Amino acid sequence: MRTTNSRYWLFQFFGWGVVGAFMLFFAHAYDVQISTKVLLSRIAIVIAAGILSTHILRLFIKWREWLLQPIEKVIPWMIISMVFMSMVYSLLVLGAIDFFNLSIEGGKKVSFWTKFAGSTVDNGLFILPWTLIYYFYHFIEKSRRQQMDTLQLESLIKALELKTIKAHINPHFIFNSLNSIRALVDENPERARKAITELSNILRSSMQSDKSETVTLEKELFIVKDYLALENMRFEDRLKIEYDIDEDTLDQPVPPMMLQTLVENAIKHGISKQINGGVVRVISAFKGEYHEMAVQNTGHLNGAANTEGFGLSSTTDRLNLLYGNKAKFEIKQATSTLVEARVAIPFEENGIR
Repeated sequence: MRTTNSRYWLFQFFGWGVVGAFMLFFAHAYDVQISTKVLLSRIAIVIAAGILSTHILRLFIKWREWLLQPIEKVIPWMIISMVFMSMVYSLLVLGAIDFFNLSIEGGKKVSFWTKFAGSTVDNGLFILPWTLIYYFYHFIEKSRRQQMDTLQLESLIKALELKTIKAHINPHFIFNSLNSIRALVDENPERARKAITELSNILRSSMQSDKSETVTLEKELFIVKDYLALENMRFEDRLKIEYDIDEDTLDQPVPPMMLQTLVENAIKHGISKQINGGVVRVISAFKGEYHEMAVQNTGHLNGAANTEGFGLSSTTDRLNLLYGNKAKFEIKQATSTLVEARVAIPFEENGIR
């Protein structure tokens, strides 16, 4: 802020100094009959009044926040402001010249209003380029900041994508799945082949998840069911799976692999810690203006455990990136025996309701 203000005042004094230099040059070039003292005093008044009037105009522009609004909306008001400020500028110059008795002797006597009108037109030729330069400078600065913000956002997205992909592929899950499949190769070859297909689907979806921002809930549920089917091989009777899905939500867009990650979190921090296992319930329904997805699991909430891995931070980052502050995410103890992870995404009307 201090650097910006210093630059502004530097430009102000330099710009109006150039105006004064041109006035001095033309006065000598056309051999204006005026004493050096009067000439320099009038030039000083023009410079001081110019700096003061344009600074007032700048304060008014910032107060009205015109730099943040579309240019087509502020043009009429800017024209009015420039005309008004040209009049103020003229009053300052004429008033100072009369107060310090710096009028040029001789010449034709004209009324104050005639001088005021002529001075307003002349001074408008200073106010107009000042305004254009001021706007042009801030337009370039705004574009530069937007480019910097875009580069930072792209960097954040890349980092988030990498973090997300790494979180999707849980090495322990792959290791456990492969062990379960190996045990089934001789015992149940058909189930082993099916398990390989399920694992392949999960890995394929995980690697392709960075290519699209959203997928349909129906597609996401296919991955969730493959994942739970593989985990069911490991936990057998200790894992009970339930689905409570509103069919009208199947076409709703959701972040890829997000629901699967919540289910994985429920298995890792919930079921795997229960001696007798428990239930994993997947829920999807419309609630008001939101599409809500929830994953419930048997267990007790442990704040530290639920922030590990993909956890709260990454899920929140993805939702913020896609929906800003419109989406919601929370993990809570829903009942004495059930932990619930719930995501609420703004409902998109696409003809299914």
